[in-house]
Amino acid sequence: MSIKEAKNPHLSGADGHSGYAPDVAFLVTLPKRQMTDIHERLQLQLRLTKVLSPQARPLGPDVGLPMAMVISEDAAGSGHRSRRLVWMGSVARHNTPGTVDKSITIDPLRECREPVPLDGPDGLLALLRDDLKDEFDQACLLDWANRCSRALWDALEAALRERYPRVVPLLDWLLAQADPPVLDSRDPADRAWQEQQDATRSLVRISDFPLSSLNAWQRPATRDAPYLAGIIPQPSEASLIERDIRAAGPAFDLDSDWLRGDEVRCDINVLSDGKGRRLEIVNVNALPLEARTGTDMIYYHVPTESFVLVQYKRLDPRKKKIRVDERLRSQLDRLAEVAKLSSSPERPREWRLGSDPCFLKLAYWPENRFAKSVDGLTPGMYLPESYVRLLLEDECTRSSREESKARVLGYGSVERHLVGAQFVQLVKEGLVGTVRTTREALWEVVKRRAEQGQNILLGREYSTESVHERQQRNRSRSSKDGSYVHKIYTQETLFGSGSAE
Repeated sequence: MSIKEAKNPHLSGADGHSGYAPDVAFLVTLPKRQMTDIHERLQLQLRLTKVLSPQARPLGPDVGLPMAMVISEDAAGSGHRSRRLVWMGSVARHNTPGTVDKSITIDPLRECREPVPLDGPDGLLALLRDDLKDEFDQACLLDWANRCSRALWDALEAALRERYPRVVPLLDWLLAQADPPVLDSRDPADRAWQEQQDATRSLVRISDFPLSSLNAWQRPATRDAPYLAGIIPQPSEASLIERDIRAAGPAFDLDSDWLRGDEVRCDINVLSDGKGRRLEIVNVNALPLEARTGTDMIYYHVPTESFVLVQYKRLDPRKKKIRVDERLRSQLDRLAEVAKLSSSPERPREWRLGSDPCFLKLAYWPENRFAKSVDGLTPGMYLPESYVRLLLEDECTRSSREESKARVLGYGSVERHLVGAQFVQLVKEGLVGTVRTTREALWEVVKRRAEQGQNILLGREYSTESVHERQQRNRSRSSKDGSYVHKIYTQETLFGSGSAE
């Protein structure tokens, strides 16, 4: 049966997505021998950069993240082509390596879980209209990346969904990567998920795992659910979803008695690589949505017993500042209490740039509800707690309004601040954070702050690396291994049954 009009069930807006289909897609065609030669490297790096065909038109600034298919062209006789779809991904970057050549980088890139022949009576192209077959043949230029139309992509996607159901989970995961749901700053649930999303991405960047590992997301079943409840795992044989977090609690040094009640919701995502490093991200909510006060990101490096805490505060989207009130001052006092868990350094590896393990992030989400960031961090100002106190004693933070003596923090009043990249690098290098803080003491902080109304994103990184090896990895500019194993532990008991739509 031919597909005369490609119908894509993914475009219906299910699972909170906006009904995304790429305005343009790419076909990368490689000879079989070259595909064989680079297969092992692709499995390790999970990305591919390829030069664009000279006939490929440049993309406009409004084009989102196009999808890409990587095709192996096998040897064929009698003038007939023999092609197979072997990898799929989404285009992360449009590069300009030289004055003439342009290229694309496909990241993430994933291998199809079953062979997908394209030519012949049983091939995928047999399901397409003749005009779309012709376009496909013209776009498949050997050893080039080339553009294809939205209509051709729609037809290929519909054919894949009809004939190769084992490929569908990968297709959905990649589409979710390319176009995550838009979060609206005016909605309380979306505001909470915005903050937890940024905290999650920060933890992934600090621990040096691929940014794509936790980018595929759909709205959770209820508005009270943590952000991690909506993570879509990468389809793989190694992936695991465990529905009872209470059974898994002891394995993560969690307080099972605290988790036993229905008031606490805890979700865990675990990323591990082939070199013994593991990142556990624990997302805890202890109160219903309307009772929560904000979001904390806590990163704990287990080998060095050091943690950093970031409390999120939202800047006014128009004025780009916040008014300092008694609530914020009391929150600073609580951060100062947390900082007391640190000890004095006794060894070179325990030295820090300062004694501040706690920061405020004054985060800026624009008023435009359609603004979104696929893999970057939300813009903002990272301010150490002791620095905030100095600012609040200085005239620079005094409101300019004569009738008001209120203090304000924002881009117009704080002359110096850390940005996301600087903060991440300091944490990765172990130059900020507590000294000799046990996991038991850390978990008490998590419980106390969750019960005070904070959404908690706790990342714990385990590693057998030495301090020198950690520094070498962080500073390496070579292509890094992009492979990892993703496991999810969640729980079915939720705060309520309200829709997240």
